[in-house]
Amino acid sequence: MDKLIITAAICGAEVTKEHNPNVPYTVEEIVREAKSAYDAGASIIHLHVRSDDGTPTQDINRFKECMEAIKIACPDVIVQPSTGGAVGMSNDERIQPVNLSPEMATLDCGTCNFGGDDIFVNTENTIKEFGKKMIEQNVKPEIEVFDKGMVDMALRLNKKGFIKDNMHFNFVMGVNGGISATYRDLIFMKESIPGDATFTVSGIGKAQFEMVALSILLGGHVRVGFEDNVYMKKGVPAKSNGELVEKVVRIANELQREIASPIEARSILGLGGR
Repeated sequence: MDKLIITAAICGAEVTKEHNPNVPYTVEEIVREAKSAYDAGASIIHLHVRSDDGTPTQDINRFKECMEAIKIACPDVIVQPSTGGAVGMSNDERIQPVNLSPEMATLDCGTCNFGGDDIFVNTENTIKEFGKKMIEQNVKPEIEVFDKGMVDMALRLNKKGFIKDNMHFNFVMGVNGGISATYRDLIFMKESIPGDATFTVSGIGKAQFEMVALSILLGGHVRVGFEDNVYMKKGVPAKSNGELVEKVVRIANELQREIASPIEARSILGLGGR
């Protein structure tokens, strides 16, 4: 079984300081949270960026500033920008950070109802466009899937040449409009991907640490962070993303799964390293 890759999704696009005052907005706050997660054992920083007032943005210059600052604080960490952005953004807005040629970026493979009137739209043509761009820029996609049909979409587009082999999936589980965060559904998702693929599990809200433990036992990798959950346990806000990562490390130690360093994570994921 591979060592465990921990991803920290440090801020997301929707969670705010009203949910938890430690959610980062500014460049300095984003670096603080990235370093807290890295120091605790995270190999990957999944990155959304904000304007200083907390408004989500996909501005390439903001991404560049944040990514460079994170790499100064955490030289060997893998920075994985989001191309999901926020609900309502255009494709041209969302794809901007891929032009910075990061090692990885997210590739959402389907449309999802996020609640109320919020629809996270990813048409087949959008996925093809983003996948092609990532191949051109030599960026490994983390294939974000919120349900089984999105896995099937990724597999079809892999056969058509829009996504390369040796795929890496992120099973986002427990989000409104997506697959539930249960053992049954995690097994279903795991058995739906190719044998040479790797996977990370992102449990949303109260499901976060249950899904962490299950993924560790099943040989998968894990994502935690303020984007998905702002609590250590019910009613106890996390002080930092690092505190959430520390809890993952404790669980992994109890389950006798070693933690991957960034160098080891690159080897497991087939990244060249930069």
